[in-house]
Amino acid sequence: MGKKIWGRFISRPNRFVIWVEIRGRRELAHLPNPGRLREILTPHRRILLREAAGGKRKTRWTAIGADLSGMLVSLDSTLPNRFFPVALAAGALPPFHGWEIAAVEPRLGDGRSDFLLVRGDGRLFLEVKSVTLVEEGVALFPDAPTSRGRRHLMELAEAVRHGARAAVLFVVQRPDATRFGPNAATDPYFAEAFREALRRGVEAYAVVCSFDGEGLHPVRFLGPGDLVFP
Repeated sequence: MGKKIWGRFISRPNRFVIWVEIRGRRELAHLPNPGRLREILTPHRRILLREAAGGKRKTRWTAIGADLSGMLVSLDSTLPNRFFPVALAAGALPPFHGWEIAAVEPRLGDGRSDFLLVRGDGRLFLEVKSVTLVEEGVALFPDAPTSRGRRHLMELAEAVRHGARAAVLFVVQRPDATRFGPNAATDPYFAEAFREALRRGVEAYAVVCSFDGEGLHPVRFLGPGDLVFP
């Protein structure tokens, strides 16, 4: 891991880079998150940056976290997929006890799922979603319209129809959520697809995590009783 340093957010010229101020200098940093992040990327927000290894990238720094009034929020939307195998092996995800990863990015419909889990003769297709938006204790996904997310839900529902289990796991990359649900205000079509997928047997869970600047650590697990619908 490269060294880490704090900077302050200035602006976001496109989805994958931000301008930050580091020790009085304006620097361009890679942002590994295509979400809107509007409630996080506000002027002068403290941003945790990690130096890129090898020095071959156009940007020296990667934005990995943001300080929300003393709470560190992960900005890396790829981190949940790296977190899941570790949490599964540690037994930190109750509904998935006894399941093992059989494949990463297995074919599913016209696309791919994130994971295929197996337990005995059972199969479970799993989609992992990164969440950084929390409003009044509710973790909301998505924070930008996502036709891809809707397609994933329908493909999971088809997997159930063909005899497999299927689930969506929302990995909340901040520790202040106590409930979760679809963000209908931002993407009503995703919310509708989410309801339909649940009706067709797709399971939904959320794991709320703290972030220490390196990895995610489970704080609480949320199940169907913690779902909130608009």
